[in-house]
Amino acid sequence: MTQIATYLDHNASAPLLPEARAAIGAALELTGNPSSVHGHGRALRALIDDARVKVAKLAGATREQVVFTGSATEAITQAIVGGARALGVGGIVVGAGDHTAALKAAEATGLPVTIVGLDANGLVRVEDIAAALASAEALGQRLLAAVHLVNNETGVIQPLDRIEVLVGASPHFLFVDAVQAFGKMTLEFASRAPDMMAVSAHKIGGPAGIGALLMKGHADQVRLIPGGGQETGRRGGTESAALIAGFGAAAEVFADRFYRANVSELVRIAEEGMRNMAPDLVIFGEKADRIGNVTNFAVPGLRNSVAMMGLDLKGISISSGSACSSGKVGPSHVLKAMGVAPELTECAMRLSIGWNSTGADIEAFLEGFSEVLGRHRERRAKTLAA
Repeated sequence: MTQIATYLDHNASAPLLPEARAAIGAALELTGNPSSVHGHGRALRALIDDARVKVAKLAGATREQVVFTGSATEAITQAIVGGARALGVGGIVVGAGDHTAALKAAEATGLPVTIVGLDANGLVRVEDIAAALASAEALGQRLLAAVHLVNNETGVIQPLDRIEVLVGASPHFLFVDAVQAFGKMTLEFASRAPDMMAVSAHKIGGPAGIGALLMKGHADQVRLIPGGGQETGRRGGTESAALIAGFGAAAEVFADRFYRANVSELVRIAEEGMRNMAPDLVIFGEKADRIGNVTNFAVPGLRNSVAMMGLDLKGISISSGSACSSGKVGPSHVLKAMGVAPELTECAMRLSIGWNSTGADIEAFLEGFSEVLGRHRERRAKTLAA
């Protein structure tokens, strides 16, 4: 098996934290069903309760507001599809650059969907959200607005404060996809306007296969899987105590590890190094506020499929954007919504780092990028000379 030497795709999935690995292993040693009332069941229930407290703390929520789900995609779908069923809304508002899970969930509701565009910096057009809400109110309707806090491809931080002002004092509902913000920004879910918020374990060094939907009390009727009453009736199915324990362990330590990694400085060095090699480098969302651990960039003419293959051969892993497209390298709907030309979209790549990233990783990337860029220029020169 090929050893991945330089992993720079944390936005797809962060490496498992040692504490999460240990918590999962310890939980797997236990036997039983966490809903059982005997000692074996109570031991597993205690692990879940402890993890719920830790996830809640990182999200600025109360423990009662945390509902464990099988993934962030499930949490997003529960909020949007379940919300459409339970909240009496007449339509869905979602950003054009939101995660595919949100866009697909909005479509699955069968309700009218308003897709709100992005500006050239990757920011959702708040004035269009306001117009959609006002139009619905004029018809006596309520809407469910879905917005992500941090774009998974560009790292652009959306203007949630402005959106909260629109929705918070209205009859409408607000769901926030906070998957890429969780552990990297202060969320304070309990005291802010969103009615629901989705978070994920494997983006913060926990295991894949476990997420959570944060829910205010008035949204408790929003369900997707009724089941047997687990998660106080809000999500059926026997809880995976091992995955939840790993989620809790990651939530407890991730933020400290992430900040200690000094990711913003590492990304700055990467961008500066690439720009020194390629003055025509384009960084998408550069003029907007961005989360510090990711950069989405392109060198005109250097196709991402070619560049990523060259980097992969050197053991350097980056991506072309979202990892939720069956491993395909295809055009980004986020960049399309930003008005990026198709030929430049085909050159877009994403570098994202996290809790265990180091300066050596960035050095290795820049060395590999220099070689890939050099081969690209040689090929271009031969083509022009032919």
